[in-house]
Amino acid sequence: MKVFLNPDREIGRRSPMLYGQFIEHFHRQIYGGVYDPQSPFADEDGFRTDVLEAMRRIKMPILRWPGGCFVSSYHWKNAVGKERQPFFDKAWRVEDPNSFGTDEYIKLCRKTGCEPYICTNAGTGTAEEMSDWVEYCNLENEGKYAKWRIENGYEQPHKVKYWSIGNENYGFWEIGAKTASEWGRLVKEAAKMIKHVDPTTELTAAALTDIHWNIELLENCGEFLDWISIHEYWDGIHQTNDYANYEQVMAYTDRLGHSIDEVRGLLTAMKLDKKIKIAFDEWNLRGWYHPNVHTIKQGVTREEYLYPRDKNDDNTKYTMADAVFTACFLNELNRNCDIVGMANFAPVVNTRGCIYTCPEGIVLRSTYHVFDLYVNYLGDIVLDTWSKETPSMKVKAKDGRELSVDALDIVATKWSDRPGLAIAAVNKEPEESLTLFLNFHSAKGNVKLFTISGNSTESYNDMGHEEVRIEESEAGAFRMGMEIALKAHSVNVIWIEE
Repeated sequence: MKVFLNPDREIGRRSPMLYGQFIEHFHRQIYGGVYDPQSPFADEDGFRTDVLEAMRRIKMPILRWPGGCFVSSYHWKNAVGKERQPFFDKAWRVEDPNSFGTDEYIKLCRKTGCEPYICTNAGTGTAEEMSDWVEYCNLENEGKYAKWRIENGYEQPHKVKYWSIGNENYGFWEIGAKTASEWGRLVKEAAKMIKHVDPTTELTAAALTDIHWNIELLENCGEFLDWISIHEYWDGIHQTNDYANYEQVMAYTDRLGHSIDEVRGLLTAMKLDKKIKIAFDEWNLRGWYHPNVHTIKQGVTREEYLYPRDKNDDNTKYTMADAVFTACFLNELNRNCDIVGMANFAPVVNTRGCIYTCPEGIVLRSTYHVFDLYVNYLGDIVLDTWSKETPSMKVKAKDGRELSVDALDIVATKWSDRPGLAIAAVNKEPEESLTLFLNFHSAKGNVKLFTISGNSTESYNDMGHEEVRIEESEAGAFRMGMEIALKAHSVNVIWIEE
């Protein structure tokens, strides 16, 4: 495929927050994941130092917490201070000890150097409870909640800039689900109260690609919102754990950015596209496996609804299919960086996360290396590209449809603080190497190739078993029409350094 670009044709500057992460009180994401005081890897505050180091490596820019579905029956006041009582989490049907709360979360963000992003309880909670949380975090010393924070040992405000009103409150599965009209009313009142506490906060609210829901929300609350939140899991296997195979995953890359396109169109039509950005603040290829919980008929025994969650921990299932899909979606986010300002991979640790913990250490799954590659090797200015002779591949989707999808996915970038180009190139072909012809008139310098591929589409990482990593190779001096061979099922960044 011949690829062309003009370095002066910029799509925009990509926000670092496109590479954000998410963590929820589900299974071992918090307890036994990032927070494990009994682990030999734990620091003085109970955080696993090996996990913190891995988070820093991918420069985690923002971390969304505490949910997720968990938040819709979570009352933050019960998890700060010395007097904490365990509670029964009605979303996931387990006891939460409440030992990890707001102050511990802020510590985690400070240790990893990321921005906190708190999602509030808009299920069983109230607008006042949400704004009280902002008081606790952001006011200097006014009122009982700021004074409570100081009493708890935090003299300085936590200064949480980003807040989400609710999580998936449109869904029947969510505790405290709302109708569109109920949602618009609640969000407006919550936003008013939060902004009265701290006008510098940036607010988002739960939405989806439903026109009626979004119009109700934006007509009522558009003047208060800075963001609109959307989520997507493509391989929705919450009940079955029936993983799509590599070919079926490639079928999911067809029209990968449809949600972005639809919400962008609505924002544009309502003349809000210059004011409100999209926060794709929960996404992953595969839905988490949690059978018989978000269903009308609940599981009764723990064997029916709780213990099956351990199957999320099978590292052999996180293969190059996950890596290639993740890279394709990050490419889509970069191409839409003018309207998408934040995204949060769900979750960062355990379940379907890119980091996996066990007593002996951590595993960096295939998706972790994709974030490493994109965060540390791509530029921050996204460039317009065009191509000729784009190869395609035939795939059969999980529902039996036969589709033709592009076999290559390309995004070109440059840096705002130094010369050079960095091109992300994904080869979706399962067995076939493909060639790029680089037709960049103004490019010059040496060419390096950073590649993630593994030995097969089924390559994975586990304790004592590492098949997926970033590999570096030299390609020589750049020349017009230069050929770059891309391995099958690979994610690549091509550097042209002056």
